[in-house]
Formats: sequence, structure tokens, C-alpha cells
Amino acid sequence: MITSYALLRRDEELLQGLDLRYVILDEAQHIKNPMSQTARSAKKLSSERRLALTGTPIENRLSELWSIFDFVSPGLLGTLKTFEERIARPIDRGDMDTAQRLRATIKPFIMRRLKRDVAADLPDKIEQEMIVPLAEEQAKLYKQILGQVRKSVLSEVEKKGVSKAQIQILAALTRLRQVACDPRLMKLPDTNFDADDSGKLGALREIIDEALDGGHRVLVFSQFVQMLNHIRAALDTDGVQYEYLDGSTKDRIERVDRFNEDESVPVFLISLKAGGTGLNLTGADTVVHFDPWWNPAVEDQATDRAHRIGQTKNVNVYKLIAAGTVEEKILELSAKKRELVSNVLSTEGSPLKGLTKADVENLFSE
Repeated sequence: MITSYALLRRDEELLQGLDLRYVILDEAQHIKNPMSQTARSAKKLSSERRLALTGTPIENRLSELWSIFDFVSPGLLGTLKTFEERIARPIDRGDMDTAQRLRATIKPFIMRRLKRDVAADLPDKIEQEMIVPLAEEQAKLYKQILGQVRKSVLSEVEKKGVSKAQIQILAALTRLRQVACDPRLMKLPDTNFDADDSGKLGALREIIDEALDGGHRVLVFSQFVQMLNHIRAALDTDGVQYEYLDGSTKDRIERVDRFNEDESVPVFLISLKAGGTGLNLTGADTVVHFDPWWNPAVEDQATDRAHRIGQTKNVNVYKLIAAGTVEEKILELSAKKRELVSNVLSTEGSPLKGLTKADVENLFSE
């Protein structure tokens, strides 16, 4: 039987009554939250054997790995509470011995297929971080917002500690990221910003212009749907044809097919959440991440919409980083935290986990 995660939840009672030989979860990160109804429904299925397939077993926190193993081999990693106390938290703090111990425990149950093993003849992927200066008014607004959020965040951290101030930290970082992308994302009253007030939008237009001159086709990813709408408006002004996909798009496959088959449409604008997996877009050979986030694994999955089997050209990947902003600091933090989860499963996790007070002060420094 083939079904979806949505139907798995709805048909839970029916499916539990089946005597299955094998249960296979594709895109198994759908059960990464052990408290979710999807995870609970999957774990109630009765079968002789179980298999989980995923390209991102750890996206943000180690408990996601625990949840997948709780499906594949219940009990192997103990209870969630014990796992958090004895394994996840020590690893977040930098305990390499615990990381190696976890890796040794799970290694016999994992078969990893790296892209280089299954597609040795895949063209090169060339990645470049482009540091883009803020526009003049954008820089003034960024400094103003930074002053506001820095004081409130550090006050919360002082009162509650870093772990209990995560929501405030994330909210403040999101505001700073929005300014770094385009001041219009802030939707501030009594302001009159336009496309010229986004340094990164100007840089993107140049990249697209050069790509089109060279006969290249471009995927543009952003986590902010409103940012994609601003990019659409800019491309309309520039007379550039494009396809568009976000979470509200109903005819996903038709849009993908049109882009792959119609070379007169050189640009595809995609919401990272809606289009980061499950699409084959080998018609493109240039990928732009407009607003990089701290999970390289998610970015890599998005890039792999173009850099995959079937691609015949080298793929150029640009990550636009707003100069002198929190985006530059997030890059540094990603590099610092990346090694931890890498030692568990050779993948990347969110550097937000295990943030120290010094990390927070650095993120919100001028």
C-alpha cells in the first residue's frame, strides 16, 4: 500500500489493523518531531521490518534522530528524556566522547549513500558566498533595529538563560534578517522604502542579468514568501520571464515541467520550505540562496533540485550575505557548530542548539 503522511494520520485505525511485512518511510524527516501525530501514527503500525529513508536525519536537533530511531528500532537509544539528558545536551555542549559513542551505537543501522558514490560523473558544484553591502537607508534601519533588539534579548538571556530565551532570540534574529534582505519586509508604518533600498535585491538582479547573457537558467530560493513577491515585481520591471512556487501553489508539477521544458523561462522563484525537496529542476545550472539560514543540510537539499542525476552542466551556487549584519555572524556560528553533529552522522545541524551567552552577545553586537 502506498499512502501519504496526511492519510496516515487520518487512516490510523485502518492501517493499524493490517499485518504488514515491511513499512518504509520515505522522506522520514516527517516524523522528526516525536510528539507529532504523524510520528505517533507511524510508530503504531504493525510490521515485521521497518526502513526509514531521508536525506536530512538531523535538521535542527538530535531529538529528531531519536524519533527516527524510535520508529526503526524502538528502545535502541532509550527514552527521549534519557536521550536528551545523557546524549543530546552533552553533545550540544561540545562533548566529543558522547558524540563518538552515539555514532558507534547507530552506525550498524545506517546505510549512507553519498552523491559522489551514486553519481560519480555528476558535474561540479561551485559554491560562492557573495558579501553584499547594505543600501544607505537600509544600513541606517539595520543599526536602529539592532539597537532595539539587542537590549531586550540580552535582558531576557540575563533573566532566563540562553535555553529559555530561544523564542526571543529567534524573533529578534528574524527581524534583523528581514532588514538585511529588504527593509520592506518589516512593514514599518510611515516609511517609504523601495527596491533600491535592498542591497541584495540589486545584487540578485545583476546575477540574473549576467546569467541570462551567458545562456544560464536560475533557481532563486528564499524563506520569506514576501521577499519572493518583491523579487517578482523586480523581474517584472526588468522584463524577465519566471516561474513561481510557494506553499500556496496548487499546480507544482505543471510549473516544474514548464520550467524544465521551456527555455524561454529562465528563472524559477521558489520558497525554501515548499520547494526544498521533491523537485527535479535540472533545467537550471545556477542556484541563488537569497537569505541563507543556519542549516546547511536544508540549503544543500534545495541546491540539489538542480545538482542531481540528469544534470549535464556545472552548477554555480551563490549565497547572498548582507555585509556587517547578523548573516555574516550566522556563517561564523555555522562553521563553529557544524563539527559537532558532523561527528555523529556526518551531517549538519542548527547552530542555534548549544548557543552560549557569548554566542548571543556576538550575534547581536555591532
